[in-house]
Amino acid sequence: MDDIAIRPAGPGELDAVARLRWRWVLENGETPAVAHEGFVRHFAAWARENASSHHCLVAVRGGTVIGMAWLAVVPRVPVPHDLDRRSGDVQCVYVVPGERDAGVGGRLIDAVLDLARGLGLERVTVHSSERATPAYRRHGFAPSPKLLHTHLADRER
Repeated sequence: MDDIAIRPAGPGELDAVARLRWRWVLENGETPAVAHEGFVRHFAAWARENASSHHCLVAVRGGTVIGMAWLAVVPRVPVPHDLDRRSGDVQCVYVVPGERDAGVGGRLIDAVLDLARGLGLERVTVHSSERATPAYRRHGFAPSPKLLHTHLADRER
């Protein structure tokens, strides 16, 4: 696994990252609402436009992007003892099927947490699939009785 580099995505790799996101959607049995190339263009433009708040890390082997992880940084309301509060949310951790179960995902999680520490974030959350939950637990994530959420699409308006 020493031949895999984990690093920030370069501007020329955003199309490859978009294609990983497309693969992920198909693997989960979802039906895309847009054409593949249109999605890739939109995703890459979105990533460039949101680079200040959404940091993309990639796993690369031999020049090929084989995995990704995103850290979304969210400003928090200031308090008198901390005027610059920010939290992070791990998003879109994905490794191509042929590279799974070899530690690549764990290295991506560690890299995202290192980035969060470097940015001075006070906490990091993740919404995980059942399959990935053990990996997040191995890297320090734990359930919180204080963290609640709702799915707005599920609620009647």
